[in-house]
Amino acid sequence: MSKINAQDAPKPVGLYPHARRVGDLLFLSGVGPRTAGSDANDSGVPGLKLDHNGNFLEFDFEAQVHSVFENVRKILEASGSSWDKLVDVQVFLVNMKRDFHTFNRIYAEYFKDNQPCRTTVEINSLPTPIAIELKCVATV
Repeated sequence: MSKINAQDAPKPVGLYPHARRVGDLLFLSGVGPRTAGSDANDSGVPGLKLDHNGNFLEFDFEAQVHSVFENVRKILEASGSSWDKLVDVQVFLVNMKRDFHTFNRIYAEYFKDNQPCRTTVEINSLPTPIAIELKCVATV
């Protein structure tokens, strides 16, 4: 088993690698839309602006979806895989009612040819102020 950390992807928010390769399978840790290089902790989130109390001033879910897909792509490529080798995508949304239809529309743009298995669930929160996280499995 090998641990993989992609230089171009945002840093993990805990002690875990971006991905682990086991044989011909690649298991990605949860990937969010944070922006690599946005600050010392890579805590910038596209389309999100908070006030001094942590309340939303601006919120753009579409920007987060595009960013999370880009982060997954960066990790896949750093791991010797690619977008078309994704076989399973687990989607975690913090607000299913508000965000599912938007996510589904954008997802269809990215997965016209490769259609991995997918599960989408609503969760209470994520460890950073993001609205989406993906957990993926791919082949190498």
